[in-house]
Amino acid sequence: MSPKQRTRRGSEKLAHLVRSHDGPLTRELVRRPGRFGLGQVPTKLAPDAVARTVCGFCSTGCGLTAHLRDGEACNLSPDPAYPVNRGMACPKGWEALAPLDSSHRATRPLLRGGSGRLEPVSWDVALRTFAERVHRIQSHHGAESVAFLGTGQMPTEELAFLGALAKFGLGMVHGDGNTRQCMATAAVAYKESFGFDAPPYSYRDFEDSDVIVLVGSNLCIAHPILWERICRNPHDPEIIVVDPRRTETAIAATQHVALRPKSDLVLFYGIARHLIARGAVDRAFVDAHTSGFDEFAAFVSRFDDATLGRETGLPPEAIERLVDTIARGKRVSYWWTMGVNQSHEGVRVAQALINLSLLTGQIGRPGTGANSITGQCNAMGSRLFSNTTSLLGGRDFRSASDRAEVAGILGIPESRIPDAPSLAYDQILDGVRDGRIKGLWIVATNSAHSWIDQDDFRALREGLDLLVVQDMYADTETAAMADLVLPAAAWGEKDGTFINSERRWGRVRKVRRSPGEALADFQIFRLIAHYTGCAPLFERWKTPEDVFDALKALSVGRPCDVSGIRDYRHLEASGGIQWPFSADDAEAPPVTERRLFEDGRFFHADARARFRFERSRSVEEPTSSGFPFVLLTGRGSSAQWHTETRTRNSAMLRRLAPERTPVEIHPADAKRLGIADGAAVVVASRRAEIVVRARVTATVPEGCVFVPMHDAATNRLTHASFDPHSRQPSYKHCAVALRPASLSGRAGSAC
Repeated sequence: MSPKQRTRRGSEKLAHLVRSHDGPLTRELVRRPGRFGLGQVPTKLAPDAVARTVCGFCSTGCGLTAHLRDGEACNLSPDPAYPVNRGMACPKGWEALAPLDSSHRATRPLLRGGSGRLEPVSWDVALRTFAERVHRIQSHHGAESVAFLGTGQMPTEELAFLGALAKFGLGMVHGDGNTRQCMATAAVAYKESFGFDAPPYSYRDFEDSDVIVLVGSNLCIAHPILWERICRNPHDPEIIVVDPRRTETAIAATQHVALRPKSDLVLFYGIARHLIARGAVDRAFVDAHTSGFDEFAAFVSRFDDATLGRETGLPPEAIERLVDTIARGKRVSYWWTMGVNQSHEGVRVAQALINLSLLTGQIGRPGTGANSITGQCNAMGSRLFSNTTSLLGGRDFRSASDRAEVAGILGIPESRIPDAPSLAYDQILDGVRDGRIKGLWIVATNSAHSWIDQDDFRALREGLDLLVVQDMYADTETAAMADLVLPAAAWGEKDGTFINSERRWGRVRKVRRSPGEALADFQIFRLIAHYTGCAPLFERWKTPEDVFDALKALSVGRPCDVSGIRDYRHLEASGGIQWPFSADDAEAPPVTERRLFEDGRFFHADARARFRFERSRSVEEPTSSGFPFVLLTGRGSSAQWHTETRTRNSAMLRRLAPERTPVEIHPADAKRLGIADGAAVVVASRRAEIVVRARVTATVPEGCVFVPMHDAATNRLTHASFDPHSRQPSYKHCAVALRPASLSGRAGSAC
């Protein structure tokens, strides 16, 4: 056998071990770590003609059917039997395979060498570099000097493995995820109000409500399948959209409440005052199941009509109609997304909606609830099991009993578990700024694009001794800054589970081979554990389903108990299963859609929900004579997703998205500034300038402009302000100026 043949055989052997999760992996890597690369090796995929899986884009969690040829997916279609989408899919779901075929995929590890360029290296070199440099930084600066940033895009099993490996194995005290950018506000609001991060609803509630209140949510664009569920509602519901912008959803609504940006907290306090004054309080429910109502009623009494008109800009008749509609409703549901969460006071806005639900007894029944719609496909999995700011299963790092329980279940020393929660995302970056954090491991997220005040994030790179990026693409803005790039498999190329907005665990299937030497994040974590010497802690975790079994054990007795789910096959056969689903639930007749709090019992020790409130705060960057416009940001189209890392790699989705990044400008503002529709326009904040194309339209109010969040230039403008309770960034409000591009000097271009 020639040397070349022997090398290929060795490469195939190690690749097989890694991909099949075989036990001899440890011995092979330790005995001959430098000999083998990881070439592409055919691996066994689903033998069926079809494989059922869950979409990997948004949190709706649609069921998809992958149609297989020679064991690999060649096409997708929506699953008509799946209870979430019932045979429907948005453009992203139909096109979910296309981004996997991109020429921009990361297919080999890349290491920045003496030339200053990222160069291909073997997995052995990459993993030795990771281990040596992480250990070197921690030995010089302490365990807290290396941190990680994860995602809500990976399967729950990989999220849990990352959090456990980083914190229990590598001693990293601090780690957070991009879930901080979308769902931290809702998580904190629910914890404080209900005692646990527990969205109470089922998607069936969209069809059962007679009044649907959508706040800061362009559901038609952001979650089209959920809008389709509203369209199936047989009760001719009132659909109220509370949003400064006349979005596609607002156009389709029965009432559009076009309030001033960031006046929503005052509005909802004023509505509560009106409902209390009208006697629309469900006093029996309030007395039996809540605490703090009398204090709340006294607090909101100050929000009279004059205050509401002054702060919100709404005429009295609009407020009166809104209150009448809510007071008359028999089944009223409140729904919110990023327009609430991404706010300087988002937690209290979310809780103002929860308070309205509680005081009217509109919770725990069909068609009711205060309901946050999650952002990413597995942000719920991240909230419960990423092991970042809360210990696995929604526990508290500060609780000795919680730490002991987790250690016992996982079979690890309790001393391995930190006794304090992590810093939040922005605080980790502050640690980089002041030199406390010298190494950063970023997994499956594109921080250099998505983080607020983007130029500041990029400047922080200079303070890092090590930046590791683990991603499916090698050309993201963040990967381009890295010292080391680890090529990861994508959705469709690995197994696991997602948890969607309505708490439904869904099965994710491997239906494609990953390209080149790319590996599932799960396998990368296994390799890192071996190279860093902490593999014995995770010797039970040879497959994703091993981790799933551990998560079931960690959930026992918790609000999110899923100990009744037998295995992956049970999940798939059931069309997903909503938590909680305990062993006792498994004995009951199967139910496809379930809601929480039907018995009026919440998760606080006294089983009561809490009224939470505080006075409204001013925005941190108000408009001024130099920057007279409010910049609003949000979803541009249903074909675009976040930083477009994946959607731009689909030719079809690119055609469905705007060719050039628009800025929406009210006709009166455009006329005053001499800006024609389609003209190049400079949008300038105190931090940066970008050039975009004018879309003159009355969808935005005078004094406001709107730019989609997907463009790489948008977050050069945004202002880094944060909700004090959730540490979630306020992407939806900053002060900007406009001028025709012909009057400008040089500026960053988004055209």
